[in-house]
Amino acid sequence: MTSALFAPITLRGTTVRNRVWVSPMCQYSSIDGLPNDWHLVHLGQFAAGGAGLVMTEASAVVPEGRISPQDAGIWNDEQVAAWRRVVDFLHARGATAGMQLAHAGRKASTRRPWEGHGSVAPDDGGWTSVAPSAEAFADYAEPHALSAEEIAALPGAFAAGARRALAAGFDLVELHFAHGYLVHQFLSPLSNHREDAYGGSFENRTRLAVEILAAVRAEVGGDVPVLVRISATDWAEGGWDEDDSVALARALADAGADLVDTSTGGNSPHADIPVEPGYQVPFAERIRRETGVPTGAVGMISEPAHAEKVVATGQADVVLLARALLRDPHWPLRAAHELGVDDDVTWPEQYARAARWP
Repeated sequence: MTSALFAPITLRGTTVRNRVWVSPMCQYSSIDGLPNDWHLVHLGQFAAGGAGLVMTEASAVVPEGRISPQDAGIWNDEQVAAWRRVVDFLHARGATAGMQLAHAGRKASTRRPWEGHGSVAPDDGGWTSVAPSAEAFADYAEPHALSAEEIAALPGAFAAGARRALAAGFDLVELHFAHGYLVHQFLSPLSNHREDAYGGSFENRTRLAVEILAAVRAEVGGDVPVLVRISATDWAEGGWDEDDSVALARALADAGADLVDTSTGGNSPHADIPVEPGYQVPFAERIRRETGVPTGAVGMISEPAHAEKVVATGQADVVLLARALLRDPHWPLRAAHELGVDDDVTWPEQYARAARWP
């Protein structure tokens, strides 16, 4: 018996052992952007559990790009050394290691979820956030509108983050252009009201995304895969929509993207989202069908048979799991058994006795 879900996939110079990938999940557990023992155990369990690609949480390319003061980062060499320890373990367990490079924009400097809601004031360890326009998200603090000079520095910041990610040993990088964070704020007419070269038309609103990707591609060279996570729709009237996403995917492919990790939402507090299993898969399928760009599907894909169907029928090239893996870090090992392809996964020797299913 064969499984599409457990077939390897090659992007540029990197082959990933299967198509069960770990979606970025913020842990809000760093000090000064440094990963620690929590991150080693959190990410390491997914590698031991058989995932193909293990992706870090959104890792800020500049300090003010963190979602919360406790978010991880990749803006200095001390962080490179700390991440290398995590990467070494992922590789030892056969997983591919990916880093998501991010900037939260106006959704930065927020409280971590278990400490309430809203912005952290500068006097309490926060900072003034930045955005394309001086308009707050929901009840967050008003951001500073980026100047043309500040925008011009962003592609270089992402490129430097990519350089450091490779120095730490990561095999690929993903650019976080989704979920209402900085680049998504530029893309969406709901949050971008600029009147210069970065606002107004579709070409202008997508300019920063393309410039960042081009800078990162130039930095990492031709052999390193670069993924891009987008929100395919704002789920809000007058916002970014799936037609925009198809057009953006074409532009991203031209600029060197290897896969579009397709999520939705995050930029409007009034979004009306029809949540159900696989509710975001149709967006990944359309982008893949109309552009030819490989895609990843994410969002309430929790059953092995469902994940297998998504890949086997060509709706997406990979699936990315988050909460399903938090509930069961060894989901890939269980999925392979349920799909009848136990030989397609390797159990850690320490756990091999459990591979003898009753």
